[in-house]
Amino acid sequence: MTQIQPPQATSAARENASPVPAASPGSAGKPSGGPSTGRLVGVDLARALAVFGMYIVHIGPVLSSTHGVGTWVRYLADGHSSVLFATLAGFSLMLIAGRREPKTGLAGRQAKARIAIRAVVLLALGTVLAMEYGGVIILGFYGVYFLLALPLLRLSAKALTIIAAGLALVTPQLAFVLNSGLGESVQQTIDAYDPLKKISEVGVLDLLLAGFYPAITWMSFVVAGMALARLDLSAVSVQRRLAVLGAALTAGAYGLSLLLAGPNALRSMAEDGKSSAGFEKVSSFGSESFDAPQRAASELLSAGPHSGTTFDIIGSVGVAILMIVGATVLMDRVARLRRLAKPVIAVGTMSLTAYVGHFLAQSLLGVSAGESTQTSWIPVLAFILGAIAFAAVWSRFFRRGPLEALLNTATKPAKYVR
Repeated sequence: MTQIQPPQATSAARENASPVPAASPGSAGKPSGGPSTGRLVGVDLARALAVFGMYIVHIGPVLSSTHGVGTWVRYLADGHSSVLFATLAGFSLMLIAGRREPKTGLAGRQAKARIAIRAVVLLALGTVLAMEYGGVIILGFYGVYFLLALPLLRLSAKALTIIAAGLALVTPQLAFVLNSGLGESVQQTIDAYDPLKKISEVGVLDLLLAGFYPAITWMSFVVAGMALARLDLSAVSVQRRLAVLGAALTAGAYGLSLLLAGPNALRSMAEDGKSSAGFEKVSSFGSESFDAPQRAASELLSAGPHSGTTFDIIGSVGVAILMIVGATVLMDRVARLRRLAKPVIAVGTMSLTAYVGHFLAQSLLGVSAGESTQTSWIPVLAFILGAIAFAAVWSRFFRRGPLEALLNTATKPAKYVR
């Protein structure tokens, strides 16, 4: 449901970075002989905003109970925050595998081992959390994304962009066909032999095809993030081209969807209780169930959050690009804002901790989540401020967040790969 995050770091430090966060937000100057590292601070800021957006979706008031500015904030958070999270996950993969130039030889094999270990750990952690909170947990899906991304780590930005575009154009239609062809009996047969489904609400079928963040359509975001990481985001010319691209993708996808599908084209599927795969879902963190597919082919023309259509994917990638570029430009060019934003940036460096922590805090504090009766913004604002305060204090004494440190320790065996 989920994941999940600086001075110019050494390659070893980058390899040991956590899968969700980036490096420590110590400074963002321009080292002699190297490009500005403001792009990394910008990535951390964007990651923090993605975490806060997921807080809003999980804890904040439902879209139908908001008004004015609150409606826009809630709508932008719905779907777009998890997409930004997934896009930044792809970016983080390249920090491990070699950002501008892919690692090869021994370094490349060890980087792949680190990513594979992270994938297994995240899949296990996501499964454990899904036992309590249901299919909204994104971490297990992250694990699958990471494994699927392994063959793509050495590709160029151009090749990755082509793959991301191809996935966006093809996979929503393929997912529709597969979901339509999977009857209830077939699904039950698959689930009956699925060990993940026996212990949690998220099984292999959910991870790949029918869950909230199915790999079949969400890999588009991950690969797009990998392509972004290959670019020099500190270059003004690159920033301008990406800003134009992001705006064109956003306006083009949403505008064309509105033209083809009518005024309800941008309605959020989450408001109807549907996953990105188009299944009806009953989800209250502790439970989740699938009914028969309720999707018509005409819905492939829509572009609402969590609709999982080509228009939704392209438009959401556009929004993610604009967020990342915007955060990068602000952090790179407005030094005072960068200093003021340090506590928020700190959340981005430990976004795995911030993401998992907000679920645990909800349970401990008895905060209602995702309920139609939730109309107040106070709980989610309290969680955001709490995360900022915790991250600001923790980062003064430790290099990594609590879960990031444990995850880094878990990947140590990768150094023995030869």
